[in-house]
Amino acid sequence: MERRSFLRGAVIGTSAAAFGGTLWQGAATAAPAQPGTGPYGALAAADANGILLPAGFTSRVIARSGQAVPGTSYTWHSAPDGGACFTDGSGWIYVSNSEINPSGGASAVKFSSTGAVTGAYRILSGTRTNCAGGKTPWNTWLSCEEVSLGYVYETDPWGVNAAVRRDAMGRFKHEAAAADPVRKVVYLTEDETNGCLYRFIPTTWGNLSAGTLQVLVAGTATSGSFSWANVPDPDGSPTVTRSQVSGAKTFNGGEGCHYANDTVWFTTKGDNRLWQLNLASSTYELAYDDSLVTGGSAPLTGVDNVTGSSSGDLFVAEDGGNMEICVITPDDVIAPFLRISGQSGSEITGPAFSPDGKRLYFSSQRGTSGGSSGGITYEVTGPFRA
Repeated sequence: MERRSFLRGAVIGTSAAAFGGTLWQGAATAAPAQPGTGPYGALAAADANGILLPAGFTSRVIARSGQAVPGTSYTWHSAPDGGACFTDGSGWIYVSNSEINPSGGASAVKFSSTGAVTGAYRILSGTRTNCAGGKTPWNTWLSCEEVSLGYVYETDPWGVNAAVRRDAMGRFKHEAAAADPVRKVVYLTEDETNGCLYRFIPTTWGNLSAGTLQVLVAGTATSGSFSWANVPDPDGSPTVTRSQVSGAKTFNGGEGCHYANDTVWFTTKGDNRLWQLNLASSTYELAYDDSLVTGGSAPLTGVDNVTGSSSGDLFVAEDGGNMEICVITPDDVIAPFLRISGQSGSEITGPAFSPDGKRLYFSSQRGTSGGSSGGITYEVTGPFRA
């Protein structure tokens, strides 16, 4: 994936010039795509599940909060949130957090090679407000507590090994985690209005029981160079981690985080921004900022969870907004990939691709009811770009 900024190219229904300022100066002048289009075309009418999708794509409901997962006796958790997929022989597993307090935790659904559900079970219990998290290269799921002085829990997607609390990764209002196998670190976002971006350096890669927690240090501008500094007291007491290092850069409500090819992408919900951390050059910049779109035509609002596909596309879920998952392509096109209708009191969470890249999983956290017990977890199948 090449280094890029989505402020510097074509945006659905919006020309690059609409952004103004200096962020797009010197950019290519590619013509913007037509409204409603993008790499997958326009959204069709809502299907039987209330999902608007491009031609060739179909949806199905995998699970509903408070009900048995079809084909199993396991009752799906409330308020499904962050998720990821894991290879399981010829099939796969989708794990999903539960953002309730108390008794949050996480659950998993197991699929056969044909996509049939073959099992569902609990992988983490007794925790609080498990929001997002991240997958490790050694096939565990990091489930993060989005509470003050929250912990990261390392869980087994197969439900065989007991979950382990990883104290060394710090106590703060955790949101998402993204593992970087090149630098052998894990990046962590913090959901505070003045939150920070952290990285955890394990003493031994593959073992998160011990290591060093660092925070990103940079100026107040929206682009520039950055460095890392050790957090003296990762336990966040008596001084919270985000206030321990002078010069630590603050972000307005850290949310989703994704690593790919020497780049970290992370969202901040307080200002509807997508940030880009260029690790090879130790620089950061804005990749998307809806406030720079004039005329009220921003294609993406309420930025939240983010994941990537093998094509280099990013898929960003909205917390509110139009209840869309938007795709952002390497050639700087931003467009809705799907929209959930009739669920304006909810948010989209947990986007993750199956290992073969042909299925996308995600949840509507509160469904049509607007409450945590109304969550719905979906699967979308179709001709995703390779």
